[in-house]
Amino acid sequence: MRGTASTLPGCSCDLVPGKGNCVLKELYIGPNDAQQRMDKFLTKAVPLLPKSLMYKYLRTKRIKLNGKRCEISTRLQEGDRVSLYISDEFFPESRKAPLFLAAPAQLDLLYEDENILVIHKHPGLVVHEDEDHTTDTLIHRVLHYLYNKGEYDPERENSFTPALCNRLDRNTGGIVLAAKTAPALRILNQKIKDREIQKQYLCIVHGHMEPKEATAKAFLKKLEAEKRVVVTDHPIPDGRTILTQYRVLAERKGYSLLEVNLLTGRTHQIRAHLAYLGHPLLGDTKYGRRSPTDGGLRWQTLYAYQVTFCFSTPGEELEYLNGRRFTISHVPFCEDFLAGAPLDGRAE
Repeated sequence: MRGTASTLPGCSCDLVPGKGNCVLKELYIGPNDAQQRMDKFLTKAVPLLPKSLMYKYLRTKRIKLNGKRCEISTRLQEGDRVSLYISDEFFPESRKAPLFLAAPAQLDLLYEDENILVIHKHPGLVVHEDEDHTTDTLIHRVLHYLYNKGEYDPERENSFTPALCNRLDRNTGGIVLAAKTAPALRILNQKIKDREIQKQYLCIVHGHMEPKEATAKAFLKKLEAEKRVVVTDHPIPDGRTILTQYRVLAERKGYSLLEVNLLTGRTHQIRAHLAYLGHPLLGDTKYGRRSPTDGGLRWQTLYAYQVTFCFSTPGEELEYLNGRRFTISHVPFCEDFLAGAPLDGRAE
């Protein structure tokens, strides 16, 4: 929880002459701050404080832990007190309403508990603020939703903000996981990294796949300037191995409905890899092709429809999720495909 600051009259901080009075501010370590290194905590809690000054203030005891000198690598514990005797310019008073309050607070939730949210993100919604500075983002909706519930208030947090644990492209629908607490965020991020959370996708591709079930291997390289990736069948500089497991669920003339399991999780992996194999996603304008039959589609036919928690190592505070599976049962393009309806994107 954020502490209070008191100004010490007649004092000026030695490294920032003329830029303000020194203040004594105390920050109390709550559960979302605990177990962080001191330097990592200060970087988040006092983002305007330059690192060079932070290191000096720790050495000269302008920043103390429980009234004593500490190291940058000291791990904080819940209940600790961090005292900062530094210029008040590093603690600007903000009277502006949080930006996330400008976004809707509505979420399509599949599951919620005290630690996590399992969210159904619909196509067209961006997950984070983009170069267009979009206000209505999934993370802003999450923060607004939790703010309304009284479960998140930026004024009460020193260093933590609820966060999304996986991303989906604007035009991809499906499941996104969000962490309400710092321990949940740490655990989920590690489980995703260790492939202990499985994500399955549904998609429609041009053509008929052969074989009908396989694990395809290739190499992918990001082209940051072009905001796309390239795929090759041989290693390339700055390229990374990709493994894409698929099986054909159904076929219609000229198209296939696939279930895809990512064994590696790279940017645009499904879209770029399937296009490289000669079977681009229906409706994908970046890696695919337009045809008269998909001209009415608003989004690419790709959905992250299922998530399974399959921990092979202890899940700590989230162990109760082990073995749980969450599924989006209503995927419009899948239902249209199986029913033989036109694939024109009407439902989404």
